[in-house]
Amino acid sequence: MPAVFTSRSLQVFIAAGAIAILAGCTRGDGELRDWVAREKAQPGAPIAPLPVLKTFETFEYSDQSMRDPFSPSLDELPVGSGPQPDKHPKEPLEAYALDSLRMVGSMGAGAGLEGLIKDTEGTIHRVHGGNYMGQNNGKIVGIAETHIDLVELIPNGTGGWMERRATIALPEK
Repeated sequence: MPAVFTSRSLQVFIAAGAIAILAGCTRGDGELRDWVAREKAQPGAPIAPLPVLKTFETFEYSDQSMRDPFSPSLDELPVGSGPQPDKHPKEPLEAYALDSLRMVGSMGAGAGLEGLIKDTEGTIHRVHGGNYMGQNNGKIVGIAETHIDLVELIPNGTGGWMERRATIALPEK
């Protein structure tokens, strides 16, 4: 007589097979635990010592006879009295840093060319050659349609002044 499985007997058979498979998975656990215990009991390899940090000696340039390496040498400084700032009434654009001012255009032609400068508040000022702008005694020495040339006077570190050229140009489009 052929064996006929009912749904109930099939369920019991599948459950028994699953239990047998799971029981087989727990069988070699003891060997693994022994190996882990032996490995933990062994002393670890020695740790290499940290490298010795190289210390540097600090040096302060407090001696007045020594030159600061970050300032121009005495050969680079102007000889004699050098340029001096003009005694002139302060102009409105001298209250702003030069890099905060923007050229927005020019008006006129030839020797009558005027530059148009916009300050940080949005006010547009007309400037001519000889006007001052920027916080470093910047005097306008030339105006072109696309840029304004200035000469600034900055301290040279020894109580005198030296000239530095600067340009404010129209922004590129």
